[in-house]
Amino acid sequence: MTPHVVLFDIDGTLLSTDGAGRRAMEYAMTTTYGVPGVDGYRYDGKTDRQIVREQLRALGHDDAWIDDGLERVIARYLERLPLELEATRAAHVVHRGVVALLDALAREPRTIVGLLTGNVEPGARAKLEATGIGRSRFVVGAFGSDHEVRAELPAIAQARAEALLGRPVAGEALVIIGDTPADMTCGAAIGARAIGVTTGRFTHDALAAHAPVAVFDALDDVPAVTAAILGHR
Repeated sequence: MTPHVVLFDIDGTLLSTDGAGRRAMEYAMTTTYGVPGVDGYRYDGKTDRQIVREQLRALGHDDAWIDDGLERVIARYLERLPLELEATRAAHVVHRGVVALLDALAREPRTIVGLLTGNVEPGARAKLEATGIGRSRFVVGAFGSDHEVRAELPAIAQARAEALLGRPVAGEALVIIGDTPADMTCGAAIGARAIGVTTGRFTHDALAAHAPVAVFDALDDVPAVTAAILGHR
């Protein structure tokens, strides 16, 4: 039987880095475009390039002007991110239950573990390594560097899982675990299932409104989370 492909979001789901990513992005936008972004803009559930584009559009800039600096801003973000991560190291949080769940899924023959995140891949790696989780735990996935539109990422992860396993992977074999409505809905087009966790900024009701398999307050009830992953095939 094809294993379940369990795809974790990063920020707010696996870990929190006390705003290091936001500060790095604001620095990169300021040094590239002359503005840090829009006051009160929420990064939750967005890809890195989407974060840049949406804020600059809101400030009245057109896509041609945005595109002219977009790769520079991502490069500057990646240069700055390790400094911001180091500055906030004492405030980093690996959310409750994450390590135990990852360990359990690594031992479970019916699952393979990956990532589905709006972070560009080098930024994802930096955050995972800074918090001690490590990139090597995740054998497949899709990133904000693969596509600016988050809803395109599940199909990319699906194709990579198929290449890894050497066989087709049905959409329902993918389980996306995340803390935002975007995580709950982004895999709908391919039939992926979702599990919500309220360790980010969204409530149980806000996630449950999008009909995930389950919503948890944290990932620390490993048997219950594992059952939700495995229970609908």
